[in-house]
Amino acid sequence: MTKSIALALLAVFLIAAPAAAHHGWSSYDSNNAITLTGTITEASYTYPHGTIMLETPGKIWLAVLAPPSRMSARGLPSSDLTVGAKATVEGYPSRQDPNEMRVERITVHGRTIELR
Repeated sequence: MTKSIALALLAVFLIAAPAAAHHGWSSYDSNNAITLTGTITEASYTYPHGTIMLETPGKIWLAVLAPPSRMSARGLPSSDLTVGAKATVEGYPSRQDPNEMRVERITVHGRTIELR
């Protein structure tokens, strides 16, 4: 294999890898709704989806939120996702990762926001 072909294949892989990493909603168990309450220990308001790390008794969850544009449109600014804030999230657990969930609604700072 020539060096230029190898570089071209590497470039294709690097471009495609982020798209493959976005797993879609089918990887969450929509037949098993859960509600968790805890403390936000980390927050990310970035694409493709915002996230928070939510510390609950005995476990830390990765809670996958909506894209920032949707969160903003629904009334959840990045300033609401503060480390140390108490939050309740409702959604569905991941089928692959027992520490991850997809969030449908979040209650933080006394307000409940629908994310779907």
